[in-house]
Amino acid sequence: MNAALPQPIEAASPHVMNTYGRLPIALSHGQGCRVWDVNGKSYIDALGGIAVNTVGHNHPKLVPALQEQISKIIHSSNYYHIPLQETLAAKLVELSGLENVFFCSTGLEANEAALKLARKFGHDKGIERPEIVVYEKAFHGRSIATLSATGNPKVQAGFGPLVEGFIRVPLNNLEALKAATAGNPNVVAVFLEAIQGEGGINTMEDGYLRQVRQLCDERDWLLMIDEVQCGMGRTGKWFAHQWSGIKPDVMPLAKGLGSGVPIGAVVAGPKAARIFQPGNHGSTFGGNPLAMRAGVETIRIMEEEGLLANAVKVGDHLRAALTRELAGEPGLKEIRGRGLMLGIELHQPCGELLGRAAEQGLLLSVTADTVIRMVPSLTMTTAEADEVVAIVAPLIKQLLKEKA
Repeated sequence: MNAALPQPIEAASPHVMNTYGRLPIALSHGQGCRVWDVNGKSYIDALGGIAVNTVGHNHPKLVPALQEQISKIIHSSNYYHIPLQETLAAKLVELSGLENVFFCSTGLEANEAALKLARKFGHDKGIERPEIVVYEKAFHGRSIATLSATGNPKVQAGFGPLVEGFIRVPLNNLEALKAATAGNPNVVAVFLEAIQGEGGINTMEDGYLRQVRQLCDERDWLLMIDEVQCGMGRTGKWFAHQWSGIKPDVMPLAKGLGSGVPIGAVVAGPKAARIFQPGNHGSTFGGNPLAMRAGVETIRIMEEEGLLANAVKVGDHLRAALTRELAGEPGLKEIRGRGLMLGIELHQPCGELLGRAAEQGLLLSVTADTVIRMVPSLTMTTAEADEVVAIVAPLIKQLLKEKA
């Protein structure tokens, strides 16, 4: 007689505030691009913690480095110098060609700091009510200021009044940008994502970015490029805007910079590097030794293992395989993105694919209602990409058949 099978562990959080539409899954551990839940089921992870787990789970170089750091010092107040801040800042300056760095803990904080930089830039020029250009479908965070800069009415609903001082324009339309700012002496900055993540993997065209850079130079505006999700090698360049050959004045980073350890940063060029002075801004946890070690080691691993080149190679392979498998599907609108930041847009909402994919052992996300988003670890192999396609393509076809 067979012994009774153990009862599955229920994934539930009754004492946690209900702010997320969670799947009934609780993850236990991971290795590379694979994770296991508390009941032992394995999944191929094409979400990477939403573009966070840059070097994958349980990396053999990252884990010992963090363990060593924890044994030394985890946190130190910014009342004192933190040598690892300078180490990481110098590396980010080298990779970006910019000048200095402010450290915080999240992408929201990095974007909030960027908005403060822009406002102070304006005030320093004598502009009493500075205004910042932002974009349709943008997502910059959920604080009141970053929510106001965001271009998603759904996430803004219920939190008014929003912060004033934002001018919203469509993507990749220079004439619309010029028209929206014509004759307005209060404009101080243009704030955009090189690739919109939450907005649906919408890419700013390289030519458009060059045009905006030129316009900002002509009008003495700051160009602020949000690289929170699309930066840190995800597209095959260190920062997605580098495909266009330009440099921003302000560049918020977070997510993949620490491979899972909370970290945010604002990298500033010469035009913005001296705007903040002591007392203008700060962060309790920002730049603490553990987060800085995570950033230093993440970049070291990326360089040693050629992860930027791998993002291009595996991203191209994944995109080609998806295109091949979904060719001719009438409900498919577009497959787009760069490197390992890909979106599959359908003609109808597809949120139910999250649960269906998880049942089949695949983690991904759906954003902007109709876009399947894939932002896996940059260590993903072509074989693992094929696993993703083998699961997701039939699920997409089945969904489209049901909704036809």
